[in-house]
Amino acid sequence: MWSFLDRRFEDLLGSLMLAVMAAIAFINVIVRYCTSFSFAWTEELTINFFVWVVLLGTSRAFREGGHLGMTALYDALPRRLRCCCYWGSVLLGVCFFGALCWTGLTEVLDEIDLEVTSEALGIPVWWYTIATPLFSLLIIFRIAQRAFEDLRKGSY
Repeated sequence: MWSFLDRRFEDLLGSLMLAVMAAIAFINVIVRYCTSFSFAWTEELTINFFVWVVLLGTSRAFREGGHLGMTALYDALPRRLRCCCYWGSVLLGVCFFGALCWTGLTEVLDEIDLEVTSEALGIPVWWYTIATPLFSLLIIFRIAQRAFEDLRKGSY
């Protein structure tokens, strides 16, 4: 089970969120077309789930080494310099998502202290923003996971 979740966590959660986003957007369009009403909460959920899906996609891309990269200069470097560039990029990625995690956590704590609620549903906003630090930690884990796999294979 752990192996399955390790390989497919982002896929499963992202697919579920995309399905929910599509369903509520479709329902809102039908309701707006057939009546004079509109569900404002659908936009709130769709926008926040979209941010979550982007972070999950980033995590998946790091897990699989699927990020777009321009490697002409990197490929031309000697192996020792490629190794330095590779580990430098790993360090930069971890630092970036570490900073995102820290600022996201600060935002969540501020929203909890200020008791901020969402416009449409009236739920605490931190329910949405907690995904930023959590998924940033997941991305850091996936960066490390990929880096150790590349180190083991010597494929950097």
